[in-house]
Amino acid sequence: MKSSFRILTVSLLAACALAARAADDLKAMSGTWKPAKAELAGQPLPPPVLKSITLKMNGANYEVIVETEKGPSPDKGTVVVDSAAQPKAMTITGVAGPNAGKTYPAIYELTGDTLRICYDLSGANRPSEFKTAPGTKLYLVAYERVK
Repeated sequence: MKSSFRILTVSLLAACALAARAADDLKAMSGTWKPAKAELAGQPLPPPVLKSITLKMNGANYEVIVETEKGPSPDKGTVVVDSAAQPKAMTITGVAGPNAGKTYPAIYELTGDTLRICYDLSGANRPSEFKTAPGTKLYLVAYERVK
């Protein structure tokens, strides 16, 4: 009985530590980000496209604004991170805008003021590495924090 209690206690402590790490990552991601470089299906996005994109993170909520000729096109949703996964994982769920109701598995890496995310825009599988390839719907972007 004591060993079962110890296992349960250790499991609960580990779960709390993982939740704290995820919360720390979400806090560190909060702010405004601009893509420095990005590629979709192995093809780089041109600089004018990169300049039109702004990502705003606020805890577990995000907003992406794409400036178009018709005006801003906002996309809003939620982010759930798993900072214990290798590579770190996130799940993005759109709640308003063009991606409302869609879920995208992704991986991320946060280093100082650089946030790299690789999304599977097909929604099928979480990427396993930070790269894209022709014929896929993988989108890799390196954001820089706006100061």
